[in-house]
Amino acid sequence: MDVLSDVITVARTGRPRSAYVRWHAPWGQQFASVPGSAGFQVILEGHCWLLPPHAAPVQLGAGDVLFLPHGSGHTLADGPATAVTAPACTPDDAEPPGSYASDSVDRLGQGGPSTVVLCGAYRLDPSRTHPLLLTLPDLIHLPADRDRHPELHAAVQLLAAEVGHPRLGTSATVPALLDTLLMYILRIWLAEQPTRDSTTGWAAALNDPPVTAALHAVHRDPAAPWTVARLAAEAGLSRATFARRFTSMIGQPPLGYLTWWRLTTAARLLRATEAPLRSIAAQVGYTSEFAFANAFKRMHGLAPGAYRRRS
Repeated sequence: MDVLSDVITVARTGRPRSAYVRWHAPWGQQFASVPGSAGFQVILEGHCWLLPPHAAPVQLGAGDVLFLPHGSGHTLADGPATAVTAPACTPDDAEPPGSYASDSVDRLGQGGPSTVVLCGAYRLDPSRTHPLLLTLPDLIHLPADRDRHPELHAAVQLLAAEVGHPRLGTSATVPALLDTLLMYILRIWLAEQPTRDSTTGWAAALNDPPVTAALHAVHRDPAAPWTVARLAAEAGLSRATFARRFTSMIGQPPLGYLTWWRLTTAARLLRATEAPLRSIAAQVGYTSEFAFANAFKRMHGLAPGAYRRRS
């Protein structure tokens, strides 16, 4: 696994929610602030306006993608001056029916131009949220550009087809496509960040070959007996230079990040498997089940067995 793949794998908890909704003007819909979630909006047809709570309205067109990594509240409407009176929706709303899909017309609309939006949200586990996600801005807007981002356009079209017309296999297909959509959003955003003069942050780290090599080594084999010297060798740098560079970009020392990733991986294994504790301890680099249990409790506030039972 590489770093970005693992960000997707460990962050989400439960099943994502997604809906395909058609509105006829005039319309407006609030989306509640939901800390501990990440949401997205994709404009499939027509146009609308994004009305952030503390910023100027932004016009959106077909193919535009919005990603809200911190579950920030916002409003979509057919125009910047439209009065929005409908209740705010959240990822846990009972409507639209089913796990994912609805093709509905806003009953308040009066037959004006239509807008089709693909919207959805992930619930995130705060104890496993990768620090990369925590450094993202409240809103990422990727304007439609089929020529520059053909893979993102393809993922949107596939997801829209599944959510708009559910059929056999949709329940398995949609979560995978949502993960793919999120992967492309993050990949594009990270690639477009100005990193030439930046020496801090995850965008700089993932565009820095030595630090990326060390990160990939940790994610590829968290159980290996890593030391700062061994990770520096993976990076092709001296020990001191590597430690300074890694800490400056990632925000914590190499072995601090290693410990966090090992125990985050252990939490995922406890939730997703029935493997014995000694097996999980070995998979994340602990030769002693006792040492693993102590480290896990310090980070997660529960012993591994109690964490598994609660999950």
